Amino acid sequence: MIPTLTVSDEVRALAPGFTHVAVEAHGLVNGPSTEATSALLDDAGRRLAGRLDGRSPHEDPHMAAWREVYTAFGSKPSRTRNSAEALARRALADSGLPRINVLVDLYNAVSVARLIPVGGEDTDRIRGGMRLVRAVGDEDFVTVAGGAEVVEHPDAGEVVWCDDEGVTCRRWNWRQGPRTRLTEESVSALFLLESLAPMPVADVESAGAELAELLEKFSPGARIAVHAPE
Repeated sequence: MIPTLTVSDEVRALAPGFTHVAVEAHGLVNGPSTEATSALLDDAGRRLAGRLDGRSPHEDPHMAAWREVYTAFGSKPSRTRNSAEALARRALADSGLPRINVLVDLYNAVSVARLIPVGGEDTDRIRGGMRLVRAVGDEDFVTVAGGAEVVEHPDAGEVVWCDDEGVTCRRWNWRQGPRTRLTEESVSALFLLESLAPMPVADVESAGAELAELLEKFSPGARIAVHAPE
């Protein structure tokens, strides 16, 4: 079953136009990136370029809305970009998008093509429910620096996703911790597609449906459910 997802009242007050669609998947088959996922990423870059039509990613109205929200909770959006804007910039660069593994490639492709932040969590590694909250500042965020595990703490007031064990993603959707990320051994996943006004809810629903179709294509027989926007 999907972990309980809760958005705090403080976050709702900060971003009243926030919506998220959850895609739950079990029986997935992951592995190294393939020619097919690489082609999807290249196509996503082309779709992005057509969508922007010469503009920079931060000039898109949806990305501009994310920048406003990041500024509102104390982050500098030009230094710590939301995940979709950061990926979009890489997609438009000569080096293109990174190839990670099949599942990550799929959700990155949807994120770039649609300019929607998308994250993937290994549900077998989530502890309890997941909550989107404004941090107190003493929560643990376990990450890796210089090849060693280190514990960081979010800024007070920072928007974070967390579970019962600690922070799973800092600055809303800026940086995911390694504990719950999707690896080649992952078989169950929760994908979160996050949007703000002015993006129509129908657009994020359509993106969720596209991701579900890709998951079905690359993991035939997987059990996939798209949950209504919240």
